[in-house]
Amino acid sequence: MRAVLARAASLWARVALRARKAVWWCRQRLLSLYLVEDDMVDPAAIRLIAGVDISFVAGSATEACAALVVCALPTLDVVYARCAMVSLSAPYIPGYLAFREAPFLLQLIGELRAARPDLTPDALLVDGNGILHPNRFGLACHLGVLTGLPSIGVGKSLHCVDGLTRDDVRAHARRACARAGESVTLVGESGAVWGAALRTTAPDDGVEFNPVLVSVGHGVSLRTAVELVRRCCRHRVPEPVRQADMRSRDAIRVAAKRAHAALGREAPLSRA
Repeated sequence: MRAVLARAASLWARVALRARKAVWWCRQRLLSLYLVEDDMVDPAAIRLIAGVDISFVAGSATEACAALVVCALPTLDVVYARCAMVSLSAPYIPGYLAFREAPFLLQLIGELRAARPDLTPDALLVDGNGILHPNRFGLACHLGVLTGLPSIGVGKSLHCVDGLTRDDVRAHARRACARAGESVTLVGESGAVWGAALRTTAPDDGVEFNPVLVSVGHGVSLRTAVELVRRCCRHRVPEPVRQADMRSRDAIRVAAKRAHAALGREAPLSRA
């Protein structure tokens, strides 16, 4: 009987997951109708640029910290930062990461707009992909369409789509990009343009670089996306995203220390 119930539960879980994926596919297709792949703002007029990231607690697939950082251009000084510990209840389904992570990032952006409208960013850098995505609608597209902010995907690993492979993209970038700031366009076998591989670090003898993968999110052209990421780089990852990543990890460490201290206070005293 237990085996029958276990099989039934497993079957129901698979059916539920497929149903959720179908709903997400429909929502993603609907949102994609509003995607803009051209510049909605003058790139030269961008003065505030934000970065968003979600870092996970070690050993957990659900407990995480969402972070939003706003930097001023051209100095890249941080003018706003907010972190929030979150629990991700939605399942991870490849190609639909936005439905798992976007709600928490949207909440942070909404809080910023309410508390400090003067610091609403002119553009948004997302730790993730834009149209460089199996459905040409990654997390950066999702956030851009729902917020109305020009958004850019900044990926560190490649979605292997349209004949593009990690090894080929890396090799092509290493051949073509001799200096920091140089990039190569990522064109698939179909002829579609998916993004660009951008070198963000200076040459270092004996060390091969890994490019950052830039893609249109919403409201920017690829040319503008690459230029904005280039303007934001002090290290390999553009500063707004780097700051969001570091601050989210710091927040996780602080939360862990507080939890550990609380457990210590609650522990019963041992008797001799």
